[in-house]
Amino acid sequence: MIQQFDTIQKFSKDNVDAALKTFGAVSKGAQTLAVETADYAKKSFEQSTATLEKLIGAKSLDKAIEIQTDYVKSAYEGFVAQSTKVGELYASLAKEAFKSYEGIVAAANGKAAK
Repeated sequence: MIQQFDTIQKFSKDNVDAALKTFGAVSKGAQTLAVETADYAKKSFEQSTATLEKLIGAKSLDKAIEIQTDYVKSAYEGFVAQSTKVGELYASLAKEAFKSYEGIVAAANGKAAK
């Protein structure tokens, strides 16, 4: 009976430790994502503003179309790069969040096999 109580107590402690590690990983990952998103928004706004200034100064319709085309191409490439980066950050966050549970799951599977 005491051995079962000790086993349950250790299992509970391991779960609490894993939950705290997971919370730390999620917190760090969320902060990284927030910083990355804010940086992208700032760059995007600056690029849009610069393009608008160029459009205002355009001397011909052909030049305005060229400026707009360059902006659209650049904005699209930036969006694709940012989406890829954010996807990688989310994948990394998920791996880190569940890493602390790997030992618990392995231990539980080991005991179940016995």
